[in-house]
Amino acid sequence: MNKLSKLSILGYGAGDAANNLAFTTATMFLLVYYTDVAGISAAAAGTLLLVVRVFDAFADVFAGRLVDRSYSKRFGKFRPFIMFGSIPLLLLSVATFSVPQIGETGTLLYAYVTYAALGLAYSLVNIPYGSLAGAMTQDPGDRAKLGSARMVGALLVGSGLGIFVAPLIKPGANLQGLFTTITLVFVVIGAALYFFTFVTAKERVHRSVPKVSFKQSMDTLKTNRPLLMLCLSSFLFLTGYMALSSVQLYYLRDVLGRLDLYAVMSIVQLVMTFVLAAFMPRLVHKFGKKTVYVAAGALSAVGGVIIFFTPATMTWVGFSGLLVSMLGVMAVSIVVWALEADTVEYGEWKTGVRTEGITYALFSFTRKTGQAVGGALAAYALAMGGYKSGAPQTPEAVMGIQFAAGALPAIMVVLAIAVMAKYKLTDAMHAEIVNEIKARRTAEAGSAPQGIAAEAVNARQGNAAGAANAPQGNAAGAANAPQSNAAGADSAPQGNAAETANAPQGNAAGAGGRR
Repeated sequence: MNKLSKLSILGYGAGDAANNLAFTTATMFLLVYYTDVAGISAAAAGTLLLVVRVFDAFADVFAGRLVDRSYSKRFGKFRPFIMFGSIPLLLLSVATFSVPQIGETGTLLYAYVTYAALGLAYSLVNIPYGSLAGAMTQDPGDRAKLGSARMVGALLVGSGLGIFVAPLIKPGANLQGLFTTITLVFVVIGAALYFFTFVTAKERVHRSVPKVSFKQSMDTLKTNRPLLMLCLSSFLFLTGYMALSSVQLYYLRDVLGRLDLYAVMSIVQLVMTFVLAAFMPRLVHKFGKKTVYVAAGALSAVGGVIIFFTPATMTWVGFSGLLVSMLGVMAVSIVVWALEADTVEYGEWKTGVRTEGITYALFSFTRKTGQAVGGALAAYALAMGGYKSGAPQTPEAVMGIQFAAGALPAIMVVLAIAVMAKYKLTDAMHAEIVNEIKARRTAEAGSAPQGIAAEAVNARQGNAAGAANAPQGNAAGAANAPQSNAAGADSAPQGNAAETANAPQGNAAGAGGRR
């Protein structure tokens, strides 16, 4: 298979930039919007985030099954969802940041409904998008490039929000007008980016089963141990990362007293992203994806420890801890998508069926569950510390913010690394699996024409015998019928024998892959 073109890689990265116009805007600012603009208490907002994100995780499974059951001869399996689901997703982002003041109950109900609808729409676009990487290439280097492109697209959006939007979130500012404006602008930008992805990112990996049954999906999940371990590790990692992401604005504004550093942090993150994107394929080639994941996770944990133990007066030490933590998070975020794509081949190797949709859906399910738990824990930490919007924070409130931004992420990342240490699907093993899958397909392709040829010969023999006997009349036909049946019976075993002779070749190749 040829290497991916630069345009294809760029187009794939554009898709995650579009995704994050909705996703990162919500993860960075929705908690602040709910508490400081919509007037929802921190505890109620925490429960909202937990409930809706758990619902969103189950929406991923629904989306994964829908993707596996769908196939378009013209556009493929994944791209139609990206094209036709993008506009509803972007419009729902506008609705989510437009909570009306209709009483405490009405406001909360509106927030639940719009955020849940946004999550469902995001699943119907993001699950196909994430699955698309595994269908574009099986080359580890190209998959690392796709992961890097995806990370660059996401961080460009995140950095832009941090540089241009976060500094505007000050007491007394017209925040409702601000969020309405940026989400409407994102509808236009996001639609253009999604269309670019649709045109340039094409599926190239062969699939023998275009539409996957529910049983086939479940068989893949049950036998795919590397996927289950990656899911567990990602759940733990995302729990910590989402806690940090949810409160980093609070940490800079209310603990360090330097909201202006948010823009600086975003610029530094942007630079680090491009550096990581350039070097990640080399790091993966030299050390392997698993090693990079573990080392980057350890770096993130170190940053979390610095954040938690640094006094609020030591601004630059605390800020440095935040940058160290984010560097580790970005490196993990690049390599984890390539790890997920590898588990697709593992599932195909074990079952003979390629199921990108449900594989990515389960992976996304656990990630979103982690995001739900992490966001809720961060909000609960604010509530337990006694956080008050627009007021000077007490030492207890400051400690609650530091716990959510530092200690909690460090603990979760250490647990994630412990799980990943037992992950067995190394790059070398993945290369062997890909070669065995290719050999199996070659054996199956070689055996099919022989069986077809044997059936064709038997069919011609039966037709010739029938034509010779027909003119002799009904009586002769009756006399000859047993002969015809006998001839058919004699020829049938030949075809079956030919098929039987060929079948073990394919089965042997398949058995060789099922370890």
